[in-house]
Amino acid sequence: MSISWFDLIGGVGVALIIGSYLLLQLDKLKSTTLAYSLANGLGALLILVSLLVDFNLSAFIIETFWVIISIIGLIRYFRMRQRITG
Repeated sequence: MSISWFDLIGGVGVALIIGSYLLLQLDKLKSTTLAYSLANGLGALLILVSLLVDFNLSAFIIETFWVIISIIGLIRYFRMRQRITG
């Protein structure tokens, strides 16, 4: 069995999302950190790339919203950081 490039990219995306969620649940990572939002956003983007080759509408919708929610997290992170540094 050979793994295609889009399966590999999608697999890395899944690992990023699952890994960040695991670290969140183990209290090793906070949801307000840059790393958490980046891992989730990048993971979702990588899954979206794999879906462009092997399309699935429901997966595409959830990953699109995952990216949007991660962008909201990034915006909140940088706004909070800007307020702190003044």
